[in-house]
Amino acid sequence: MKLKTRIIVSFFIIILEPLLFTGVAFWGFSQYQLKAIEKQYGIENATYESLTNTAEVINSMTSGAIGRLSEAAKESPKDLENIEYLDSINKELEQVHSYLIVREDDKIRYIGCDPYPSELISRLPDYKDDSGDSSDGFYLGGKIKALVKQIDFETSEHGKGSLFVVSSVFKTLPQIEELIRNMLAAVVIILTVTALGLTWWIYRGVISPLDKLRTATQKIKEGNLDFSIASEGVNEISDLCQDFEAMRQRLKENAEEKLEFDKDNKELISNISHDLKTPITAIKGYVEGIMDGVANTPEKMDRYIHTIYNKANDMDRLINELTFYSKMDTNRIPYTFNKISVTEFFDDCAEELDSELESKSVQFQYSNYVGPEVLVIADAEQIKRVINNIVSNSLKYMGSSRERRINLRVKDVGDFVQVEIEDNGKGIAAKDLPNIFDRFYRTDASRNSSKGGSGIGLSIVKKIMEDHGGKVWATSKENIGTVMYFVLRKYQEVPMNE
Repeated sequence: MKLKTRIIVSFFIIILEPLLFTGVAFWGFSQYQLKAIEKQYGIENATYESLTNTAEVINSMTSGAIGRLSEAAKESPKDLENIEYLDSINKELEQVHSYLIVREDDKIRYIGCDPYPSELISRLPDYKDDSGDSSDGFYLGGKIKALVKQIDFETSEHGKGSLFVVSSVFKTLPQIEELIRNMLAAVVIILTVTALGLTWWIYRGVISPLDKLRTATQKIKEGNLDFSIASEGVNEISDLCQDFEAMRQRLKENAEEKLEFDKDNKELISNISHDLKTPITAIKGYVEGIMDGVANTPEKMDRYIHTIYNKANDMDRLINELTFYSKMDTNRIPYTFNKISVTEFFDDCAEELDSELESKSVQFQYSNYVGPEVLVIADAEQIKRVINNIVSNSLKYMGSSRERRINLRVKDVGDFVQVEIEDNGKGIAAKDLPNIFDRFYRTDASRNSSKGGSGIGLSIVKKIMEDHGGKVWATSKENIGTVMYFVLRKYQEVPMNE
């Protein structure tokens, strides 16, 4: 639910819910009080008017006593001077919270309430000569709060007199007061529950998610990214939570990438340092041999110089590899794509490899199954780097316990040219094979460190092939050998429509 919608709903809940539940409460309490009135006062089919028209209820409750008093006022006024008769009537009136007052010649002859309010006596009306008929009564407010019925009569001895039936409004109909108290309590409860419900609803939809976001922000500030934010609350807050969670995940990925990058750099520096130290140590040793006169024959001098040259080339290769790695990491590899004849290019590569491998006592065999007309779009220098890296990797782990051999095959496979470089080395375990093109991956850390190598040669191969729109993979069997494959898409001219 959107925040705007929630605010509108809250507005109507604040207005309508209290009204609805107050109405229900009033109906329930009033029905209960009406039943109580019917039972207590014998009023049949009591209605809401019975609660609001107190005079009607009091008239109904005192009608019997007033009827007898009216009849006595007409037929036998002397009975109204009989205290026992008046007491009997007054006891009946007391059952309905009423009492009797008799006044003759402006003197109070009888009063059925003790103590009685003095203000009441002074406010009683004068004789009206209604010939004994009871009036509808009148209400005395102020401190008295009573409904008064007046019956006038005359006696031969005392003259004019009046009977007053005084009924306490709230004592006579306590259900009204109870209804008012219950309704006040109900309204307070309804408003409290409504306020608590809305507060919880708003807190759950707005405040609670914002508080969680604040806590998450604090965690990120402290560098803790190992948590998650669930989408909750109103739509706007939920969307904010989703965006925040996406940001946290991205920050965590960046942090992990940075850690991995730092680790790779440290490992690269370690590997390069190891690889540079070996040829430098060798160069120093051979130079010292020359300086000390150890190379005292032309043959020995030539061998020393040749070794120094080879070690310098190794150092140059390592530095070039490091330089290429830095360019690869920032996607700034300088490619120069041209149309290349597959046959000519690989014939030249095979010639160079044959010369190099022969000096290292490695047998080399080259097979080309591609026609002379086949072309590819590629960077010749980078493809040559791919071949050299693969061959160098093969030589590094080939061992010397048996005759070493490397085969280069170039095949036509439909729309692609497939290159295969096979060796008869120690092979690669099946569990390591899927990871050999990952940066710095070591199948055997101890063997790698002893053999040297920066650990990025095959990852450079993979990067170059991907940039050429091709791919590279390998198959291997332990103690038999490894075959490296890579493919290049053929160049095909698209004929122009005439």
